[in-house]
Amino acid sequence: MSHISAQEAEEGVGADIPDHRPKKSPRRQMLEEFWFYFSENRGAVLGLVVFGLVVLTALAAPLLAPHSPIATNDQAQLLPPVWESGNWAYILGTDAIGRDMLSRLLFGARYSLFIGVIVVVVAVSVGIAVGLIAGYFGGWLDTVIMRVMDVILAFPSLLLALVLVAVLGPGLTNAMIAIALVLQPHFVRLTRASVMAEKRREYVTAAKVVGASPLRLMVVTILPNCLGPLIVQATLSFSNAILDAAALGFLGMGAQPPTPEWGTMLAEAREFILRAWWVVTFPGLAILVTVLAINLVGDGLRDALDPKMKRS
Repeated sequence: MSHISAQEAEEGVGADIPDHRPKKSPRRQMLEEFWFYFSENRGAVLGLVVFGLVVLTALAAPLLAPHSPIATNDQAQLLPPVWESGNWAYILGTDAIGRDMLSRLLFGARYSLFIGVIVVVVAVSVGIAVGLIAGYFGGWLDTVIMRVMDVILAFPSLLLALVLVAVLGPGLTNAMIAIALVLQPHFVRLTRASVMAEKRREYVTAAKVVGASPLRLMVVTILPNCLGPLIVQATLSFSNAILDAAALGFLGMGAQPPTPEWGTMLAEAREFILRAWWVVTFPGLAILVTVLAINLVGDGLRDALDPKMKRS
């Protein structure tokens, strides 16, 4: 069996030997490129790990929680964490009516993630649909839609959500509706700008020539090329939804007691902040860590999906 020398290899001898290595599919190449740029941001990877742990904790809450999140114990009111009390039955202590803090935090993760998912799905769906219509058709319809969005954006988001909840009535469902309505103008504006830039490109003109309908042009041809910034905005809106829901719960307009939602837990613990630090600290840390992790993931997604952010 003959071997090709280094000199022959440099001169191109044996260059016609077929490469039997399996070729990667375009989708796999895109995923590998995405992960390469995403993983360059170590903060984003750390945020993804933390957020993954939060999700797993929320899913396994019934298995991990040592007590019911709404069960009270008159004999264990405001019990400190285990390292102060030595009571292993309540690792993170109890609240004012003897409910286990750890169990309420675990189930609270479920509520916070549920709120974030529902709010983002509603805001993205409505925002993309309205933005596609405004950006594709333009004219007076675009003007009317964007002026309405400008009016919504003129108000502070939390204040507007608070007004909407006051009109609709306190409760978790109404809070999610209000937050989704407040967040969707961002998706309308992003989608409209992307559609206006894409609809003049050659591939859209070619699709028109072959007879594609306006609906197909908007949904199948144009929208897939606008998803990058929308995904990043959806990630950041996820954290905003959790923060706004916690704020509404703190003000008594969101989830109502005894629901173990982090904002509601903070509201119930306000009067005990000086003599029972744990009832305020742990829900606050849960909100801080979750929102920070999601924002770090959003930064990584921006680096991976925005061509301008990719370093050569």
